Amino acid sequence: MFHLGTVAQERCLRLRRRVESDSLSVVIPAYNEAENIAPLLERLQAALAGWPGEVEFLFIDDGSTDATLELLKRAQLREPRIRIARFRRNLGQTAAMEAGFHLARGRSMVTIDSDLQNDPAEIPRLARLLGEWDVVCGIRVRRQDTWWKRMSSRIANSFRNWATGDDIVDTGCTLKAYRRECVERLELYNGMHRFLPTLLRMRGYRVTQIAVSHHPRLAGRTKYDTWRRLKKGLTDVWAVRWMKKNWIAYESVLEVMEAPAAADAGSSLEKGRRAP
Repeated sequence: MFHLGTVAQERCLRLRRRVESDSLSVVIPAYNEAENIAPLLERLQAALAGWPGEVEFLFIDDGSTDATLELLKRAQLREPRIRIARFRRNLGQTAAMEAGFHLARGRSMVTIDSDLQNDPAEIPRLARLLGEWDVVCGIRVRRQDTWWKRMSSRIANSFRNWATGDDIVDTGCTLKAYRRECVERLELYNGMHRFLPTLLRMRGYRVTQIAVSHHPRLAGRTKYDTWRRLKKGLTDVWAVRWMKKNWIAYESVLEVMEAPAAADAGSSLEKGRRAP
């Protein structure tokens, strides 16, 4: 068994403390989930009651046609940590997640579904791991879905990993944690949220995976058409495969050499910018 040395242990402890004291944004896409809003908020509040940093609950209403938006507005009157962004029409989960990444204020971010199949109680555990990793991906264990849904996900995940050369076990699990710098400038295309770990690994970020619990849907209806989702996901694989094959990772071999005069001028400019 591998044991960290004293210096490494102290460094990890400092990183964990820094992450725990950082602000945290919980990004929650929501589409026609009126029946789940109240219990979801209760569990979010309970899960993060002891979090030492600032917390925000950022809901992205994806063009809901039920009472989801109205219930969120009412809840916002009682819970000031709630922020709401709304699409005037349904654009899908990728758009909702990208909007959330760009609007979130926290230094750490956790994404979670609004249907309560992901457990909000898992959020602190994932967020704390950002002291050692850049991205933390959940792996749903004992999934509470139909046999067909589980099987189609297994086929899609296996095919994605074969085509992209990656090892992400559960790309369909929304419960993930990210350092802000990983995603704040990320540009996504429809369906690409399923490939986020692969896209971020391409950029040199450290990605890990941990088991998380999964629960049956108790209210509302699933929004996914399994056949359409499977077909779209398998098609998108080839785009990501092309991106990975042609990705130019120049940072590790790049050297910038300034002339001494230019370096001095740059130093003067920096001092000027810092001057009151």
